Amino acid sequence: MEEPLALHPVKLYVYDLSKGMARRLSPLMLGKSTAGTGPPRPGPPAASGGVVHTSIIVHKDEFFYGSGGISSCAPGGTLLGPPDSVVDLGNTEVTEEIFLEYLSSLGESMFRGESYNLFEHNCNIFSNEVAQFLTERKIPSYITDLPAEVLATPFGQALRPLLDSIQIQPPGGNTFSRHNGQS
Repeated sequence: MEEPLALHPVKLYVYDLSKGMARRLSPLMLGKSTAGTGPPRPGPPAASGGVVHTSIIVHKDEFFYGSGGISSCAPGGTLLGPPDSVVDLGNTEVTEEIFLEYLSSLGESMFRGESYNLFEHNCNIFSNEVAQFLTERKIPSYITDLPAEVLATPFGQALRPLLDSIQIQPPGGNTFSRHNGQS
């Protein structure tokens, strides 16, 4: 008889890097709220309209992407502190060994530090990619749609050259490497 595969919980940590400031200023600067229209979004207000950073929690670690590449730390272990909200993405049967091999290949291809772009290739794109690999589920669209919403405004277009130069790497994580002591 085959042994049943273990299930590992997968969570999405959502941080508002602006600590609510983007949400308060968005109607003035963008002509609309970054909280968007439509049904209320899950999580606290900070998670539904801000400068959003996300990470994936699986196998007892937090994994995220920034201008330094893929990094990991203990959950909540960056200087960002605890997340503003947590989204349960379900469970995965992917073992830690297979997951770390997958991350290693992502770090050598799609998610190198120099590939980072605040609007088009950021932590949220990484979290979405990893969530689909682990659970076959995407992260909430209010997170992945936010950059396009901002860039669709005249203010977003005017600020784009400046915003494209911004590199985000939350402090406190360790750059992921297959050989950094993780097994």
